[in-house]
Amino acid sequence: MEQVFDDGFFMKKALAEAQIALDRGEVPVGVVIVGNNSIIARAHNLTEALTDVTAHAEMQAITAAANAIGGKYLHGCTMYVTLEPCSMCAGALYWSQISRVVFAAEDPKRGYRQHGTPLHPKTKVTEGILATEAKALLHAFFQQKRN
Repeated sequence: MEQVFDDGFFMKKALAEAQIALDRGEVPVGVVIVGNNSIIARAHNLTEALTDVTAHAEMQAITAAANAIGGKYLHGCTMYVTLEPCSMCAGALYWSQISRVVFAAEDPKRGYRQHGTPLHPKTKVTEGILATEAKALLHAFFQQKRN
């Protein structure tokens, strides 16, 4: 049976990264960046581990992807992220000129769209891929925090 490398396939990889974050007590956000139908970077939130508010999964993945391709621009790449990026991450995505962003769950309070932060004009956005699964991880994290 031939494996299909579609948005669902790559979002499942991002969800696996989010699960790692959850297991480590981080907000469960995971990312993979894909170039030429292959994962070139993967990351999850590290803000608690690094005591760094900028250590969001997206920021970690952008750096890793740039290192992987040997350049700062992520033309032809797609980021799969389990939660809508915040304004800080959207700004970094803007400067990276990434071609596409696919996110699972929207973030109506802290998402880039709520704050009007633009992505690069050529960046295409797809939302809602495996949103239920991403929201379940976030719900589990915040439920643990409340208990």
